Amino acid sequence: MINNNSKIGFIGAGKMASAIMGGIISSGFSSSENIFVYDINPEALSVAKANFNVNTLSSIEELAKSVDVILIATKPFVIQDVLSNLFDFADNKLVISILAGTTIKTLEQKLAKSRVIRVMPNTPAFVKEGMCAICKGTLADASDVEFVDLLLSNIGKTVRVEEKFIDIVTSVSGSGPAFYYYIIDQIAKAGEKLGLDYETALTLSAQTALGSAKMILQGKQTPEELIVAVTTPGGCTAVGNEVLNNSDIAQILDKTIEDTMLKAKALG
Repeated sequence: MINNNSKIGFIGAGKMASAIMGGIISSGFSSSENIFVYDINPEALSVAKANFNVNTLSSIEELAKSVDVILIATKPFVIQDVLSNLFDFADNKLVISILAGTTIKTLEQKLAKSRVIRVMPNTPAFVKEGMCAICKGTLADASDVEFVDLLLSNIGKTVRVEEKFIDIVTSVSGSGPAFYYYIIDQIAKAGEKLGLDYETALTLSAQTALGSAKMILQGKQTPEELIVAVTTPGGCTAVGNEVLNNSDIAQILDKTIEDTMLKAKALG
């Protein structure tokens, strides 16, 4: 039975893997002694050891033999080598992949006896405000999904989706941070043009985005209702709303998300 006392192995010790390690250790979900890490780069292993006091290993095979859960966090282009090294050692284990463009089918073709779950995380996981979409493989059961959900809740929020929607997820949340950075930056620059110093304008813009997002996530009001709540008829916000409503910003955002989704689909 997989639980937070299970041994978790990370194949890859890059930024996203480190964000997950840091989140589950600092929250108490898992202890350093139950985390095992392999990376082809010795320096990455040294950093993981220094930052989290985890167990570092010299091969994928050694890692697979030592753990109950395997989390693949390598670059996508090396996945076939990783799977080949796992082939004889991952039977009946839970295998979590956070690789973009690598389908459950690809994983299960090599790991036919493993319980596979695919995850699409995003970079705000670095500050424990990540968004992770979870897709269940053929052999994974409800308890496996629940375990992954609990594990990833230590770096932000989670949703469960069918894999057929993963390219849309990629465009909305995987690539989404870049789009929000752009919008936050443009609003700050608009404030700068009117006389504010850029750093002050950026703080105003970013904090306003953060607070507005939190109000939406409370779920008490829809975005439309929140717009009405902050808008006084004939007031300042109403003038700004009119500019937005008369612009083509909705069409631009539609195209941004659609084109990103099509690229994700092509890569997959």
